Formats: sequence, structure tokens, C-alpha cells
Amino acid sequence: MISPHLVPQPFPYQGSKRALARAVLTFLPRDTEGLIEPFAGSAALSIAARHANVAATAAISDVNAPLMALWRRIIDDPHRLADEYERLWHASAADPKEFFFRTRAEFNATGEPALLLYLLNRIVKGSVRYSKAGDFNQSADNRRLGARPGTVRDRLVRTAAAMAGTAVSAGPYEEHLTGAGRRDVVYLDPPYQGVTDTADHRYLAGLARTDFERALGAANDAGVSYIVSYDEVRADNKYGPPLDPALGLAHLHLAAGRSAQSTLAGGSAVTTESLYLSPALVARLDVRMNLVAI
Repeated sequence: MISPHLVPQPFPYQGSKRALARAVLTFLPRDTEGLIEPFAGSAALSIAARHANVAATAAISDVNAPLMALWRRIIDDPHRLADEYERLWHASAADPKEFFFRTRAEFNATGEPALLLYLLNRIVKGSVRYSKAGDFNQSADNRRLGARPGTVRDRLVRTAAAMAGTAVSAGPYEEHLTGAGRRDVVYLDPPYQGVTDTADHRYLAGLARTDFERALGAANDAGVSYIVSYDEVRADNKYGPPLDPALGLAHLHLAAGRSAQSTLAGGSAVTTESLYLSPALVARLDVRMNLVAI
């Protein structure tokens, strides 16, 4: 078994599926060749899969190009990236608040990976926010300077070791989904309903449910094995209806622990997330009856 506390994480990132990774990985068949994560974010599932040697290869992608540039640096040159973070961390000490805003403006102008890493370690609860223009606009947690350089270096080096050889790209998810091989599994963690078309943007780009369902239908036609994390299960149905039953997906519920949004609001609500399995994946599991033991 793997513990989420033993699996490396490169940076704080609200919405990460790190706590759910162990449960999700149990739905990967033993013959899984490649794990593809096209809404990568913090790539929690790919890290957990590579850490546990579940999939032979991994590929991560996201429409957030600066985030993917950061991922390339993490995998290819973690020590130099850690050096750059250490320089920023020490430079911020004289006036942390002013330094943060200056660094945020510089990142929005350049997209420099080390600047993004610094910002991710300074913002409140790893809660990334973007303006309508696509600028990073979250404020700093002014109670702290962010993770200490030694801690960040350890995170980066351990993550790079786990993710060695991982393919990294930036762009839309559709080609990664429909182009997956028969022995691959695609893990999709898209922007949730009701949180992308608001004044407080959590994602660089939103996703219309109808468009997403259309893409899932095309993946079904191509016989792709995929898993979808999509929306919390809530009594008020805040984030919208379930995915279209006509897609024929197996719909499961996973306990997701304490809600990050509730925590930010001072609450302690526990959430349950929807998990969907594609028909092709269900068929592989039903025939082989040999799930990975995590």
C-alpha cells in the first residue's frame, strides 16, 4: 500500500487529487501501459502511479502552458530550479508583501517557471486564481514566506525521480483522450461545473459540460479506457447534474475528505466526489479481474 504522505508533491495546489490517488489507482488494470493525465494541474495521480510503479509510462498535459513549463523544469532540472527558488525566497525577506506583488507582475509578463513556483508556495492554501484576461491574480498568505528552500528542494528532487521519463506538453485535452492506446488509461480531472464562469476564476480556462460529454462520447467510440473525476456530490447540487447517462459510464462515489473550499471559509465540511469509469475500462476490469493492489 502507498500512503499519500509518502508520495512526493512538487508544490501546493488546491484541487489536487493527492488524497484520492490511492483509491483511483485501484481502478487501473494490471496491464496498464501508459497513464495519461491531460488536465494535469499538480499531476497527483501520475506522481502516485509512477511512485508505485503502476504504469510503465506517464504523460501529462494542460492548457496552462506556464504550468507545463514549470513541470518540464521540475522533471529535467530540479536542482537548478530549487536554486532559483532559494534565491527568490531569500530576496523576499526584506519586504515579503511588495516582493510578492512584484514577482506576480513579472510572472504574468514572462511566464518564468521559477517565479510560478515561488507564487504557488506563497498564495493562500495553494488556491490558484486567474483574472478574465488570464493573469495570475491570487494574493499572498502574508503570515509566512512560503515553504523553506530545503523543503522545496526535497519535494522537487523526489518528484523528478518519480516522474523521470514523463512526457510533458501544453494544449487541449481532446487529442490526448481520443488518441490513447488500448492498454493506456486516461485520467481526467477537468474544471468542475459552476466554478469556471464566475468572477473568482480557479482555472485558466473553463470547460462546458456539453463539450466535455461530446469528447467523452468520441473516446467511447474509440474504445478508450478513461476515468473522470467530476464534481463533488452535494445535497444542494451546486455544481450541476451528473454526466449524461447515455455515455454508459459506471458512476462511483469516493470520500474526498475535508473540502478545501470549506476550509478556506472556516468550515469543516467533508465532501464526496463523483468518479466515472468508461465502458472500455469497465470491460477490461470485468474480464481480467486483476486490479492493481495499492
